[in-house]
Amino acid sequence: MDPHQLSREQARQIAVRAQWLHRDAPPDLLGLVRQLTLLQVDLTPAVAPSADLVAWSRLRSSYSPTDLESALENQTLLELRGLIRPAEDLALYRAEMADWDKGGDAGGWQAAQRDWVAVNEGCRRDILHRLRSDGPLPARNIPDTCEVPWRSTGWTNNRNVLRLLEFMEARGEVAVVGREASRDRLWDLAERVFPDDTVVPAAEALRIRAQRRLRSLGIARASGPGWPVEPGLLGEIGEPAVIEGVRGGWLVDPAALDQPFSGRAALLSPIDRLVYDRKRMVEIFEFDYQLEMYKPAAKRRWGYWALPILYGDRLVGKLDATADRPARVLRVNAIHRDVRFGKAMNTAIHEEIESLATLLDLKPQLP
Repeated sequence: MDPHQLSREQARQIAVRAQWLHRDAPPDLLGLVRQLTLLQVDLTPAVAPSADLVAWSRLRSSYSPTDLESALENQTLLELRGLIRPAEDLALYRAEMADWDKGGDAGGWQAAQRDWVAVNEGCRRDILHRLRSDGPLPARNIPDTCEVPWRSTGWTNNRNVLRLLEFMEARGEVAVVGREASRDRLWDLAERVFPDDTVVPAAEALRIRAQRRLRSLGIARASGPGWPVEPGLLGEIGEPAVIEGVRGGWLVDPAALDQPFSGRAALLSPIDRLVYDRKRMVEIFEFDYQLEMYKPAAKRRWGYWALPILYGDRLVGKLDATADRPARVLRVNAIHRDVRFGKAMNTAIHEEIESLATLLDLKPQLP
């Protein structure tokens, strides 16, 4: 079929609407996560955990962080490899879990992971035994009996039990059942946590996951950045599209075409799905943004955990804010404007700042 011809404005509206950032509110938290397919777990405390920011930016005043806590406790939602998903979606990952020990990629990193788990079979069995008798447990309460340490250039170097638990999670043997006050994960046997769903065959599961991913994005390249348990490939899903002024081809969810659009203001997590794919963000939204938490303070342009500001179908600026909980204030260090803020835009954005402060039970403090 001939590609759909879209303007940048149409592409932006499709993307914003697919992420439920238009004026219509989602029905509830579960309905929201079903549409988005996931909430990413990131507990950076500068403002609020990312999952809370994402949920609040869509559900607004009807959302409370206790809603997410309750959904995880009653297992309406599950945490799987750092991503929160509807519990019913677990059936789409069971075949992949069962095949974790098989196959591999050309780079060999999956094979290296499997080999490391295999040589530490004794420790793996010790973990299963300890969880069966004493679980749920944080990783630090499980003895390290690994014969070969985990080597990495990152923060996981020599963190043997934690790394082995994460691979056992990928195999479907253990699961995260909650978090301590310190926010450390609590681990238990997967058989005690996961619902006893029918396993969806791997090929069908991948197709369904790709369909849901495109539905949640609205418009995307055929391949793009992925998450753990969330490949970036879309394959043959969707219909071809061309965006005026943007090179290359796109895939669009046909159900997202020719839909009415009514925008609003929203403050986004720096890892919100609307902006997570930085290349798509630049191409469609023409927005200059980087997460600067890893930069020295003197080299930051917008702030440690600056929140992208959405207004209508445009990303219009960044909010540099910090939740100062001891002082009980949401301290707004700066509002970086990429465009001129008119009176209506300025009012709407300040209302979002006040709403965010209310979510955090803080008072807004503007410069």
